[in-house]
Amino acid sequence: MNTDSLRKIELRDVVDSDLDVFFEFGRNPEAVRMAAFTAKDPDDYEAFRAHWKRILALPGVVNRTIIRGNEVLGSVASFEMDGQREVTYWIGKPYWGQGVATEALRLLLATVDPTRPMQARAAKDNVGSIRVLEKCGFRVIDEERGFANARGMEIDEVVLELSADPEI
Repeated sequence: MNTDSLRKIELRDVVDSDLDVFFEFGRNPEAVRMAAFTAKDPDDYEAFRAHWKRILALPGVVNRTIIRGNEVLGSVASFEMDGQREVTYWIGKPYWGQGVATEALRLLLATVDPTRPMQARAAKDNVGSIRVLEKCGFRVIDEERGFANARGMEIDEVVLELSADPEI
């Protein structure tokens, strides 16, 4: 891993032009399958835009674009669901395996949203995402089943938590 390139990763507010990049990232079949819990139709641009318009307007939701220089690498966010603060992220496939997700999540947790405990969820077979979360101090606390649009069926997912004393 090139640690020099990681130092250049930054988080900034989401701007409208980022959404077209996010849309393309979210249409990658391999990424969609791995994420599992996705939109019903990743190719529905209007539904995608409506979703982002809604979440960008919600109070308490923190959305950031992950950039390196002028290049958009993905997104990272924190939000409240059922009274619990959670995180999520999506990295464009060209940037997988470069430490982008781990560094972006660390930045979000260290500088943008200090809420603890914090939870995250991942398909149980999404070992890459689980590894990112564990590197950032999250630990598996539960397993659940849920309907995964990307797979058209219920699958196992893990619930992870970052305690008040993160090991970041």
